[in-house]
Amino acid sequence: MSQEIHTPITAEELAHSFEDAAPTADVSHYAVEDWATLAIFWVMTACVFLQFFTRYVLNDSYAWTEEIATNCLIAVVFLGSVMCVRVSRHIQVDVLYHYLPQRIARALAIFVDLVRIGFFAYACWLMWRYVAIVADERMVTVDLPRNIVFYSVLAGFVLMLGRSIQVFVANQRRGYSVLEKPEEFQKVED
Repeated sequence: MSQEIHTPITAEELAHSFEDAAPTADVSHYAVEDWATLAIFWVMTACVFLQFFTRYVLNDSYAWTEEIATNCLIAVVFLGSVMCVRVSRHIQVDVLYHYLPQRIARALAIFVDLVRIGFFAYACWLMWRYVAIVADERMVTVDLPRNIVFYSVLAGFVLMLGRSIQVFVANQRRGYSVLEKPEEFQKVED
């Protein structure tokens, strides 16, 4: 049976630990769409809080907060997916690549990149057509055009298409993708 080991520390040592310099925050790996997604997320959070407050504290809820929060969630999902494409963090199965010969694994990874680009191009085209069909719709509780939400989804798909092309080019230059060598893409924290 293993026993936990606790190193004794004095109050003075504990007090001095707060004097150490705080680590610097590195936000350089975030892109513009990440910050836009974060802003929309906070608008959604404020709407959800306002909905909760007015419903359970004031007993008179604002109906518009639910619709705005739902529309913000849609934007957060599609714009947040752009980051997943950019850093290759969508769900993927890479176990097969460990058992295939390197040339076949490389060809399959290129095929996957091209299919992803094709999918996002097709999704952009479909979303563009859908926006044209429902362009005149209005939101139910707020007198705003519903196409604000649809254009955010379209922007998400366009950005995912652009980021998937960037990932493809980077994979070609590097000579491998995250599917072939996932260990190369894992960031080790200090």
